[in-house]
Amino acid sequence: MIIRLHSLKSNTGSRKKKLRKGRGIAAGQGASCGFGMRGQKSRSGRPTRPGFEGGQMPLYRRVPKLKHFPLINQKFFTIINVSSLNQVKEGTIVNLDSLVKAGIVTSPKYPLKVLGNGTLKVKLTVEAASFTSSARNKIEAAGGTCKVFD
Repeated sequence: MIIRLHSLKSNTGSRKKKLRKGRGIAAGQGASCGFGMRGQKSRSGRPTRPGFEGGQMPLYRRVPKLKHFPLINQKFFTIINVSSLNQVKEGTIVNLDSLVKAGIVTSPKYPLKVLGNGTLKVKLTVEAASFTSSARNKIEAAGGTCKVFD
């Protein structure tokens, strides 16, 4: 026998008739359609969204708060404290290149960030990718300026 598209048939018993729910007692799934009497799961529409745990903090939000979960797109910086800037001559422009030449920074792999630990006694123009608020205040209190660039 040659098989043609018009002669194809599904196997007997493989295709069942769809249950018509809510069409009376005789239909087998009348009134509540097999969803029980009342409650969240008996209502129309999806009962709850995926991952919902009845108001408890769901697993997909609990897990990242635990230890050893890395930050996504974390920024890395080459850090230096304000106290280290006292070694530089007054009135000079301080950036990552000048700190490497002076030997204050040894591994300039990332952009420079200035932290506010210590005190500053010299007036400087500091160019960095980021400053903490305390570092900015100490540099400006010493008469210097802060320039942020990427």
